[in-house]
Amino acid sequence: MNIEKSFMEHGGDIYTEGKFKGIKLLDFSSNINFLGVPESFKNNIHNALEDITCYPDLKYREVKYRIKKYLKQGITEENVILGNGAAEIIKLTISTLKKPCIVVPSFSEYESVGKNYCEEIVFSPLNEDFSYNYRDILEKLKECDGLIIANPNNPNGGIINKVAFEEILDYCEENKKRIIIDEAFVEFVNDKNQSFIDKCKDFKCLFIIRALTKFFGMPGVRFGYGVSSDMEFINSLSRHQIPWNINTFAEIAVKSVLRDEEYINNSKTLLEKERIYFTQNLQKFKFIDRVYEGYANFLLLKLSSITGEEIFNYCISKDVLIRRCRNFRGLDDSFIRLAVKNRGDNNKLLEVFSDFESN
Repeated sequence: MNIEKSFMEHGGDIYTEGKFKGIKLLDFSSNINFLGVPESFKNNIHNALEDITCYPDLKYREVKYRIKKYLKQGITEENVILGNGAAEIIKLTISTLKKPCIVVPSFSEYESVGKNYCEEIVFSPLNEDFSYNYRDILEKLKECDGLIIANPNNPNGGIINKVAFEEILDYCEENKKRIIIDEAFVEFVNDKNQSFIDKCKDFKCLFIIRALTKFFGMPGVRFGYGVSSDMEFINSLSRHQIPWNINTFAEIAVKSVLRDEEYINNSKTLLEKERIYFTQNLQKFKFIDRVYEGYANFLLLKLSSITGEEIFNYCISKDVLIRRCRNFRGLDDSFIRLAVKNRGDNNKLLEVFSDFESN
């Protein structure tokens, strides 16, 4: 079965051209929390149904209050801007830059938006081991007006060394250059100090992007938000938004899941356990050259004797979907990415890989 390039842009595309109509796929291409939608949202969804005949609060006061309580770190409601998914926030912020520096390989949406709105894009490649090249980033920023970087990064799951990043923060603050940090996966990191939210109040150059999509397993709700202490910047972004961009179901989701301590703690604990288990077992296969250390809910793999296309098509024949990484800037068809799922699903993929290796 040959799959066309529609699957190359993002994981989780099970709709395109009806290729998988009637097929129930085990999807390792989409990095969504394997615990699924929090019960706290399901138990409160009736409130959204009751409120659906009314317009949401135009200023979304309670939603922003819940985000403030969740983030803490001195964040106020005024520091928060809401988006219809992180995608809206990514577009709004990157479109303000003329010449951004994008750390690569990374989420393809950064470059796609940059090509539509920016005059020029400069790229700072990760080191060979996929760690951040802080020297190169600082050097590239001398000719750029902003930096786009993820924490953890997609597709490898690496995190920013906050001490090594201090010089970049100081430089951008002093020279009025914007730092956009996408923290869509940061809640998966067990270290509570990994986020840069705590730096926002001291660095106006910082803009943090978050969403409910990955950690809370709710991509269909389409809710993201940005955080910054630069009120002039926040207000300028808001002027480009349509009114009522957040629907009633997203409102209820925020009010429910950000207070769900049981779900949050279980997600972190179980994810770390499964990531270690999955990594150890993947390293046993001869056709896998390396499993890169990551801190999110996915793993980047380097293949040794086969291509991503080969293992992709074999997995599809077994009703399993994985993510080829050849469309990530700097990667080729020797890389694949796998979501970390529950023990049963992870074992199913390990069985498929074992069958592949024995054939």
